[in-house]
Amino acid sequence: MRSLKKAVALGVILTLCGMQSFAKEQWINNLRDDFLKNSAIIYTINLRTFNAQDLNDNGIIDFDEGEESGNFLNAIARLDELHDMGINAIHILPVTPVGKMKAMGTAGSLYSISSFDTLNPQLKNENTVMTEKEQAVKFISEAHERGIAVIFDVPACGSYDLYLQRPELFVKDKEGQPVVPADWTDVRLLNAGSEEKINPDVFNAYKSFVDMVLELGVDGIRVDVAHSKPAAFWKALIDYSRKRDPQLLWLAESSDSWSEAVSPYTVYTPYDKLLAAGFDGYYSSYFNLKNWKEGKDLLNQVEHDLNLSKEIGQAKSSIGSFTTHDELSPIVLNGPAYSEMIMWLNATLPVNSYFVDGFDTGDKYIYPWANKKAAKTYTDDEYYFAHRGKIDIFNFSRKPGGKDTVLQEEFKRANLFKEYMVSMYDGGTFTPLKVSEPSTFAYLVSKNGNSVLVIGNLNFKNINNTVVHLPKFNPEIDVISIEMVSAPKAGRSKMEVNLAPGEIQVFLINNYELK
Repeated sequence: MRSLKKAVALGVILTLCGMQSFAKEQWINNLRDDFLKNSAIIYTINLRTFNAQDLNDNGIIDFDEGEESGNFLNAIARLDELHDMGINAIHILPVTPVGKMKAMGTAGSLYSISSFDTLNPQLKNENTVMTEKEQAVKFISEAHERGIAVIFDVPACGSYDLYLQRPELFVKDKEGQPVVPADWTDVRLLNAGSEEKINPDVFNAYKSFVDMVLELGVDGIRVDVAHSKPAAFWKALIDYSRKRDPQLLWLAESSDSWSEAVSPYTVYTPYDKLLAAGFDGYYSSYFNLKNWKEGKDLLNQVEHDLNLSKEIGQAKSSIGSFTTHDELSPIVLNGPAYSEMIMWLNATLPVNSYFVDGFDTGDKYIYPWANKKAAKTYTDDEYYFAHRGKIDIFNFSRKPGGKDTVLQEEFKRANLFKEYMVSMYDGGTFTPLKVSEPSTFAYLVSKNGNSVLVIGNLNFKNINNTVVHLPKFNPEIDVISIEMVSAPKAGRSKMEVNLAPGEIQVFLINNYELK
């Protein structure tokens, strides 16, 4: 190889991307268009913990000691941080009121909804005369000023509290009791009806959520367990929203690898039916990366998602669901190398980047008080219920975040590089490459005579030596390394790579293209 250059400075990537400030003078919701171009970089936050003030550093918010949980107003202080990391959209875990009866955790699960058309009073800052709605609008407006779109999450089931208030919304079993879906003991199954006849009571409840979202100026909706309701239900709701805001994004929590209903008492609507009903995108199956042993598994998933629009007959996309609030921290699974791989796959694949608060600094989400008896509770649960290795959604707990500053800088670099990749995919081509070792993957993205080459090792325990086949590749042309540990050896029509466990490498290759 005649020239191999290591691009270590952010300035190099900035030059490549031509990145400008995200901020706009007047906010116009373009989230749906951006999502369908795979240019969204989405950061998931639990507003209740996002900027929580844990002054005594015990991991729990002690209100009696003057500590403050996350809320709409104190969250504004972290928006510049997100902007500086390259985030252009935030997915906020449910901001609707939560149930307190038969609850899980001392604050109640965010997904145990007790009202569809009001905001969670836990997210209100009491040190102001502003109403909670005004505080929410202020937060959204401040996000927009920084070029950050806002996505609200709508839960799939109702709390026991809501069941007692409005039993007509719920499915009943043979004994007339509300149905508990899966093992989610704090919620009850909503009766959305069937494809032939949707339940107007449940539909109107969700419609009231859409009305609230649009009134607040939110840019998109992420739907929890979307497959648990009929396609006809979603089509009617999405059509209703699009008449008021054609750019309102609809993202379905659904996967092509899921095939079972959450309860025998409800429907199962597959991902393709949801997309045909109007959803702009879905979760795909990238969370299976932790289980994939061969590179072809990843590449097959990419090819599948690239064909979505053609199969559905409308523009569709997916998110890089490698890590979500339902997934174990990548650090717990495979260490920092796994996090770095997730960053660069999000940056270089034709997906919308997707991360969870704390991911960028390597938070393991290990809470020493988890599942122990609480000193104080705000529900009928006396224990700090928590999922090991997952961001806490059940208690008033600390702000997410680890201590890995190296990982944080890598996160910024990958997000900056994504803008260049979005331009490459606009009219460019994605080509899976042949490799000599099954546990490695390689792909090339080409456009206008230039290419980006990505190579990775799915073996997180051993070094992997592999040969990547690059038809008609000339080893004398310039190759710029964007992400690399050890330099590869280039030959005619191939590249020999020595990959560390879990390593991913990214290169710019000038004057080389596969069509």
